Amino acid sequence: MDKTQPHPMFKLATELGPLLVFFVANAKFNLFVATGAFMVAIVAAMIASYVVVRHIPIMAIVTAVIVLVFGTLTLVLHDETFIKVKPTIIYALFAAILGGGLLFGRSFIAILFDQVFNLTPKGWRVLTMRWALFFFAMAILNEFVWRTQSTDFWVNFKVFGVTPLTMVFAIAQMPLVKRYHLEPATLEASEAEAGDVSKG
Repeated sequence: MDKTQPHPMFKLATELGPLLVFFVANAKFNLFVATGAFMVAIVAAMIASYVVVRHIPIMAIVTAVIVLVFGTLTLVLHDETFIKVKPTIIYALFAAILGGGLLFGRSFIAILFDQVFNLTPKGWRVLTMRWALFFFAMAILNEFVWRTQSTDFWVNFKVFGVTPLTMVFAIAQMPLVKRYHLEPATLEASEAEAGDVSKG
């Protein structure tokens, strides 16, 4: 099924909307209310994405599943630990997917981020390794923050710290993407588009 390219503002709204709901609900009530609101907002964002563009990114699906599982555990067991460790699980999973793919000569960056890149095999290797290390570092950072800081500090970090850090890191990768970019009308490009990192 062909998917419509979403407007950047719509994509931003579906990604940041649930986080803002989480932040506001925590500020007005508590983490348990915020967790429930976050779960509802995540599902609503996925539905909106499918209705508007007839497509839900893989990363959004994986994130939503983990949010719903750990959110449910948080509410049922009334234990904040589960929702706080949720980002660690997500980051570690993404790091493992990217790092594991490299071991088999594949890059899953394009699939994970729902984008099409045309890079040389070396470009795929470097970009994938950078993102794998970034997600691994974010997993460690989340563990440090929730274990050493207050709940409110962790929520602020999750909403106003993680997103800027990710955006800055993504922007910092643009020189690499441009350096190893391939024009799409070649056989080599078709191999690179598939995420083949076993050559070059």
